Amino acid sequence: MEDEKIIELYFERSEDAISETDKKYGVKCRSTAYNILQSREDSEECTNDTYLRLWNVIPPQRPSPLLTYIMRIVRNLALDRVRRAKASKRADDNYRAVYEEIKDCLPAPDNVAKTVEGRELSALIDRFLAGQSREKRAVFLMRYWNFCSVSEIAQRLGIGESKVMVTLMRTRNKLREFLEKEGVDI
Repeated sequence: MEDEKIIELYFERSEDAISETDKKYGVKCRSTAYNILQSREDSEECTNDTYLRLWNVIPPQRPSPLLTYIMRIVRNLALDRVRRAKASKRADDNYRAVYEEIKDCLPAPDNVAKTVEGRELSALIDRFLAGQSREKRAVFLMRYWNFCSVSEIAQRLGIGESKVMVTLMRTRNKLREFLEKEGVDI
């Protein structure tokens, strides 16, 4: 079903909106939540919480593109769950491992307020990624947005794990250089 039709079901307050959303995007939602939480039960609950959130915000909002909006909700709910409940040691370790990789490319929390507002930093990262090849963008976003493991990225993209690791390292280095050129203190 097309996204616009799904959104119309939400506006009609039809319960089919949730089932159609799940049919189209449920696997992606659960996969992203699982990559962060490392728990099938928690990822299922997070996905259900996402559907509740969608039900509560549509209407009046009419998100476009719908997938991006849904994935942002899933990701934020899963990260909130990790931070709040300390869901499990393994999930916390996965979150930390990904953060440890990317932290050298981002300003320290106190420097963010001084140098770049969050939205400006996001726009800079978007601009940087737009200048990268499709494969590099995919690898970067799968790792740092969806928290996919290196092996999962390699499998999904049909490339070797060593290529994934090298691509991530080079992209992080280029991002750091790009942000420094833009005046962001890292």
